[in-house]
Amino acid sequence: MSEAVRNALYLFASICFIIALKRLSHPRTAVRGNVTGALGMLVAIAVTCFVAYENPDISGLGYWLIGIGLVIGSIAGLYLAVRVPMTGMPQMVGLLNGFGGGASLLVAACELIARMGAGDVPTEATAVTEMRFFVGSTMAAGLIGAVTFFGSLVAAGKLQELKWVPSGNVIPAQQLANALLLIATIALSVWATYDLSKLWLFFPMVLLASVLGVFVTTPIGGADMPVVICLLNSYSGMAAAATGFVLNNYGLIIAGSLVGSSGIILCQIMCKAMNRSLGNVLFGKLGTASGGASADDVYGGKVKSASAEELGLLFDGVRRVVIVPGYGMAVSQAQHAVRDLANALEARGATVEYGVHPVAGRMPGHMNVLLAEANIPYDKVKEMDEINSSFDQTDVAIVIGANDVVNPVARTDPKSPIAGMPILDVDKARTVVVVKRSLSPGFAGIPNPLFAAPNTLMYFGDGKKAILDLVAAVKQAG
Repeated sequence: MSEAVRNALYLFASICFIIALKRLSHPRTAVRGNVTGALGMLVAIAVTCFVAYENPDISGLGYWLIGIGLVIGSIAGLYLAVRVPMTGMPQMVGLLNGFGGGASLLVAACELIARMGAGDVPTEATAVTEMRFFVGSTMAAGLIGAVTFFGSLVAAGKLQELKWVPSGNVIPAQQLANALLLIATIALSVWATYDLSKLWLFFPMVLLASVLGVFVTTPIGGADMPVVICLLNSYSGMAAAATGFVLNNYGLIIAGSLVGSSGIILCQIMCKAMNRSLGNVLFGKLGTASGGASADDVYGGKVKSASAEELGLLFDGVRRVVIVPGYGMAVSQAQHAVRDLANALEARGATVEYGVHPVAGRMPGHMNVLLAEANIPYDKVKEMDEINSSFDQTDVAIVIGANDVVNPVARTDPKSPIAGMPILDVDKARTVVVVKRSLSPGFAGIPNPLFAAPNTLMYFGDGKKAILDLVAAVKQAG
């Protein structure tokens, strides 16, 4: 295969990736976007395999290793796609980000070891410049790849709520240590790039970057996880792009750049939705509950609960209902029951819409995907800015498993850890029904005055069972 044909096929794959990103921006075209992206990746893999086949340095065991890798990767990908539930998607995405970073790290390391094995240090100016570009790219791939891999492992472990995964600051003055680690990794990278006889510095640099990846992720709170997932996804793209420069592979450079840039844009959108800066997420914490009102002060004697039968009567004659899903709905797999509730309410003449906060769930778009899984029409799913102005015209707002994204303290208490975070204004609805197991706080760890508001009824119970009971009550009352 000539270089021109190879580059043309890589360009075709890159165009497929761009079209896929465009189509993934809307639910109606998302499936076709996924297929287009998969086609691009298939072409890129096929071209790369053919290039490897033509490479005289890859023979015998090399072919076997490529084949074994393809088989293992395909089986693992198929298994994960089929077996991992939608509630496990954030963890899986976190792991996939890590695998991308780890792969970039290993490829860069192999290329560097091969150059070190050759043992030749160029002396001509042009060769020196080319070598420094190679080493600089390798160092970048190693640094970003190591941070991505170990940071993603910690993020996935925290999302899976594994007890042995460290959380919070694991050493004193951890933010200072992170800054020193970052400076040290950059310094080692620059040193090796400048002094080509010091290529071995790659390995201590990767070691420090690995520690940095763990340390920057452990303090990040659960509410910030959607942003972190975006950021790690962007890192994996940057690492892949750097590895593309190492291999002089245009397809990898373009694909990595697309992932890296789209991830950063999504990070910015998520940070705006939370009224937080990216630096605040990376180097700060969501905050603590100290200094605020206690749960007893907020809830004492004010919380009103209702049964499914009582709520069934409440829905008699309502004209507009807004359902607000949260991670609790995802955990209990209640999306199909929620659809049945909406159908029952619509059968009684009510208009039902869904209000989705940008950071609802644990990864971007998590709630949208869950609702789509239950075949809920997308035109009924409204973003926060779209639906907030209509809550004061809503008869009943049903909050299912959401907490911080509906906490009015974000508007009223400037000292709150979530102060300034845009929320869904469900408290402005005539009646609010909160479906929740208990009065336990959300990720921010602060009480929610909404639960004790005069227009709120708490409906305690497991999300799925509670909604199914409510569906039965609504049908019986009708």
